Amino acid sequence: MKVLLYPFSLLYGLVMWLRNRFYDKGLLTAVEFDIPVIAAGNLSVGGTGKTPHVEYMIRLLKDYYRVATLSRGYNRRSSGYILADAHSTAADIGDEPMQFHAKFPDISVCVGEERMLAIPQLLGDEPYTQVVLLDDAFQHRSVKPGMNIMITDYSRLFTRDHVVPFGRLREGRRGYHRADCIIVSKCPPHLSLSEKQALEKEINPLPHQRLFFTTLQYGALSDMMTHQPVEVPQPATVLLACGIARPEPLLNELKQRYDQVYLLSFPDHYYYTEKDIAKIKKECSDLPGTEKIVITTEKDAVRLQLLKGALAEQNLQIAVMPVEVSFLFGEAELFNNFIFDYIGRHLPAPGQ
Repeated sequence: MKVLLYPFSLLYGLVMWLRNRFYDKGLLTAVEFDIPVIAAGNLSVGGTGKTPHVEYMIRLLKDYYRVATLSRGYNRRSSGYILADAHSTAADIGDEPMQFHAKFPDISVCVGEERMLAIPQLLGDEPYTQVVLLDDAFQHRSVKPGMNIMITDYSRLFTRDHVVPFGRLREGRRGYHRADCIIVSKCPPHLSLSEKQALEKEINPLPHQRLFFTTLQYGALSDMMTHQPVEVPQPATVLLACGIARPEPLLNELKQRYDQVYLLSFPDHYYYTEKDIAKIKKECSDLPGTEKIVITTEKDAVRLQLLKGALAEQNLQIAVMPVEVSFLFGEAELFNNFIFDYIGRHLPAPGQ
């Protein structure tokens, strides 16, 4: 059946190719801004680990510059431009922006479908903003960022994929030419130098492009509501309840930590209902063993927190597993300098 989708993939790829050519030739207008704008995105549909990479850049920059993030706010229950405040929820601004807002309250977080309009609105609301991080904006070409970062999943490299619906690419593989930096994400933590070199040869970055490799690092569990550390007695039975594009890396991590791990999967960016809370409670209760715990992701947590009443009614404790990215082969400083060098062409260096 999938083969029957190939003609539609060719047609969609042609449409995207024409659209990109129109932007490349100036037939469609792309707006540039005077301040540093860094776009992080991917060629494929979801699941590349984009969010922890954006968080990495927030941590890198926020102590030196006034940083703002701008996202579309995918699957939110609102529309238009919104600047996050103390009353914002995942329903208002989307789960990923809400995650940024909750973890980094000292930066500006906003959402807007039309980024070329949202950036001036952001600068009007927060005129001292120095750096804007565009979340998931690789195909949003109406804004021309000063730096384009493209992230591709180690297990689903764009070089081995096809355009939707036959594959998972949002546009043809040659779209990677627009990137200033390519990151191969979710690599094995002990990726060998020989495999790195093979991947470099396969991706074949252009002379102006930098190529980095990252892996995921999972942290200590905390209670979803109180944010206090959670200790899990061993042996433990774990129910991973989550709605993310690719739960496999987290599932594998949990299987290394705990004796028995079960997955209860929901659609990506899913908004939970009270029935779902009851289902999670029952699934956990039915698992074998005496020590049981429900674990979810940070992205799911901001959506689950919309149902505080149902969680309290079910007396359901959920632990959150945080995740960060780590650069392989000791290249974190190279990436950091790459980012600071770009910003330094527009703004004074930190400390000056």
